[in-house]
Amino acid sequence: MPYFGGFFADYYYLVLVVPMLILSVVAQVMVKSTYAKQSKVLSSRGITGVQAAARVLYHYGITDVRIELSPSGKLSDHYDPKAKVIRLSDGVFNSNSVAAIGIACHEAGHAAQHAQGYVPIKIRNKILPVCNIGSYLGIPLALIGYWLGFEPLVAFGLLLYSFIALFQLVTLPVELNASRRAVKVIEETNMLQPDEIGGAKKVLTAAAMTYITALLVSLANLLRLILRFNRRDQ
Repeated sequence: MPYFGGFFADYYYLVLVVPMLILSVVAQVMVKSTYAKQSKVLSSRGITGVQAAARVLYHYGITDVRIELSPSGKLSDHYDPKAKVIRLSDGVFNSNSVAAIGIACHEAGHAAQHAQGYVPIKIRNKILPVCNIGSYLGIPLALIGYWLGFEPLVAFGLLLYSFIALFQLVTLPVELNASRRAVKVIEETNMLQPDEIGGAKKVLTAAAMTYITALLVSLANLLRLILRFNRRDQ
């Protein structure tokens, strides 16, 4: 029977997952710190976040996407592909900081991805339903299979759960590409002065680190579960 619980369960968690969780916390702190610092650096051209996002949409010839003020809190900026709306937080929408411009252009970059049929974002949308199922049923199915001694069910549960890691893996190029699009338009349209672009890049790089650590956490947790369910009693 597969070994479950006890010393090795804690060992795998401590060795594999905890270091990645610590990296994830560090990445989150870096995002908030970098955002706070670059939010104080105002653009010499006075362009606000909403204006910056609009310029990116114009650059890509997108006319059917709206830009709205997000009702959520700080760093809640996102693009809603179903409603075709870019929602910017209050600290980004009306701010003319280099941080606000970088974030707003990044979200508009997602709108450009959808408009141009960017393949990784299509893949991410396709696997999202399976990922949601895996997050709810993957571990319970693996546990039931373990208790019944039915290894195929354990394998199926872990397979479902692995879609979480797959989702994070596909999300990474989507986010990096949106940032590249943002920086490209910022540079080509002279939204920021050359010495200000670096601040926007720092914000986007810090944000990218959170997606990298999220992938590492999901991979570490998947490996931990595989080892837990497949360890044999000595």
